[in-house]
Amino acid sequence: MKNNQNDMNIIDLLSHSRHDWMNKLQLIKGNMSLQKYDRVQDIIEEIVIEAQQESKLCNLNMPLFASYLMTFNWFSHHFTLEYEVLGDIKSISHYDEPIAKWSKEFLDILDNTVDYSGENHVSITLNTGHSNEEGIRFFFDFEGILKDKEQIKNWFERSGNHSIQVDELEISTYQITVALSLR
Repeated sequence: MKNNQNDMNIIDLLSHSRHDWMNKLQLIKGNMSLQKYDRVQDIIEEIVIEAQQESKLCNLNMPLFASYLMTFNWFSHHFTLEYEVLGDIKSISHYDEPIAKWSKEFLDILDNTVDYSGENHVSITLNTGHSNEEGIRFFFDFEGILKDKEQIKNWFERSGNHSIQVDELEISTYQITVALSLR
């Protein structure tokens, strides 16, 4: 298997996807054999929500960003990632490359600065708004343990982008909150 998301081919993608589905089916099967039907229902609901979020993400016409997020947890990182799309579904393809690049750089630097022994988690929320007048906003929330807050702060000082504006930034040893708007 390739260890870089950019190097994946169709067979790799299908293999990872099949592996994910087999894990989900094993969870359902195991809980059914234990007669934990409430847990089975919860697992199915989680699968449905995840599929709905994948669909929303794909319908934004941002293939670089969508493929990066959807395959992120297939690779070795020091945190897990989840995402959610809120608001109306609309094509925002012109933001694909800048937000994919910014996200990859941010998550790479974060991967290098977290405490590897901690339970680290990143949640990304993309809010497209409910009208064309509302701006597109991205929220990145990290919870875990940072080894080097200064490296993160320095990255933000150097990471200017003409189409991405950092509206809010809070960094502590156990949390990072970033709000971005796109121009």
